[in-house]
Amino acid sequence: MSTDDTDEPTPSLGTVVDEARGSLPYLLIHGESLVACAAWALGDARVTAVDLGTQWAGLVDSGEPFVVHDSLCPMTPAAFIADCVERAVTSGHVVVGVADDGAVLSPVVLPASVVAGLDELPSADFEALLARLADSFTVERVVAPASAARVASADDVAALEARTTPASDETA
Repeated sequence: MSTDDTDEPTPSLGTVVDEARGSLPYLLIHGESLVACAAWALGDARVTAVDLGTQWAGLVDSGEPFVVHDSLCPMTPAAFIADCVERAVTSGHVVVGVADDGAVLSPVVLPASVVAGLDELPSADFEALLARLADSFTVERVVAPASAARVASADDVAALEARTTPASDETA
C-alpha cells in the first residue's frame, strides 16, 4: 500500500467535513451516523484524523499529505481512500474521487507539496475546492466505486444503505 512496498501505509493526515451540510451528516446508515461512517473509513485507511480547525501551519510542518473526506460520501471504502493517498504521493497531484459521470465525490487528497503551497484549505465545498485547486495544481480524477456515492437527501441515504447492505446467505 505504501511507496516503499511495506505493509505500512503512507503517513497522512485528514479530516471529515460535516460543516455547511445541515443535519444530513447525522442521519443513520446501517445504524450509524453518516459522519461516523466516514470517520471510520478514514481511520481504516490509516489516515490520522485532525480537526478541520487545525492550524494549517501544523499540516504544512507535518510534511504529510492531507485527505479531505466528505461526510456525505459515508460509504467510501477505506481501500479507495488509501489508494487515492498513494496516487497523490506518487504523482504529486491532487487526487479526487469522482462518479462515472465525473461528478465530484470523495476523497480529495492533497500531496504534501500542495499543502505547503496553500495558506489554508480554500473551501469545505468540494466543487469549489477543486475549482480553486485546479487553478494552480494538477488534479487527477479517479473513478470511485459505486458505494462512494454522495447523498443529498434522506431518500439518497436509504438508497445507499440498500445498495451497500451485504447480500444474505440465508434462504427465505
